[in-house]
Amino acid sequence: MRDFTLNSSLRLSHLLRAAGLVVALLVLTPTTSRAQTWLVSTDAYIKMGVMDKFGQLGTYTARFVVTNQANGKEFILVKQVEKGQNGIDVLFPSEPSDPDYFKTEAGEAAKGTPGRYTWECQVGGKKVVGGRFTFPEVGNDITVVDRR
Repeated sequence: MRDFTLNSSLRLSHLLRAAGLVVALLVLTPTTSRAQTWLVSTDAYIKMGVMDKFGQLGTYTARFVVTNQANGKEFILVKQVEKGQNGIDVLFPSEPSDPDYFKTEAGEAAKGTPGRYTWECQVGGKKVVGGRFTFPEVGNDITVVDRR
């Protein structure tokens, strides 16, 4: 009788473990999706640049200054242009995680706030190029695609 009870207990224990495993697999199995799920991201950037067309300067420092016309804030990015490179392009606003990014004198990172801006690039303390741009409002539309 003892062997039967011990054997039954082992069998019951194995059965319960197997049942637990089946339940866990059912719970953890992904269910079928009824619609596709999408994430969306939209950022506006302005690309600006400067170039010593004939390479006369050699190595030089380009100081980009972008001014928000609504509040007068100036955002600055300084880049070293090596001899032979002649020019450089930069994106505004740049990511604050970049080693060099557009920021105010107080260290505030630039954002792509909708509105009007002016920009200039200074070399040797003199304005060499400049312009203006307007940041648009950006929005995203998401379409649900049914899966049947």
